[in-house]
Amino acid sequence: QVHLVESGGGLVQPGGSLRLSCTASSGSLFSMNSWAWYRQAPGKEREWVARITGGGVTDYAGQVKDRFTVSSDDSNTVYLQMNSLKPEDTAVYFCAAGPSSIWWWRETSYDYWGQGTQVTVSS
Repeated sequence: QVHLVESGGGLVQPGGSLRLSCTASSGSLFSMNSWAWYRQAPGKEREWVARITGGGVTDYAGQVKDRFTVSSDDSNTVYLQMNSLKPEDTAVYFCAAGPSSIWWWRETSYDYWGQGTQVTVSS
């Protein structure tokens, strides 16, 4: 069993940056082979944002590409660096972990989810 915890959210002005972290409070994050970030804006469905594999392969949704960077390190943590933030990036951000899957953008490909961290982009 892997219990994920996100942190790093908050209020930031447009154009600013935040770095989100996802750690495993129990179990090992790296017992899985695929990790992803999703977000859910008020009144909208949850959407896939980015993913990273154990081999370091990354992919990004079109609306965040070139602004967001997903990474991981040896401290059992996965990060989402968010730059040039826009008001439309406002959402609750979730991290997820699961086995390798060719359907890596689908929520059903991930077995473990965090509770989410709020990101608000506003002046």
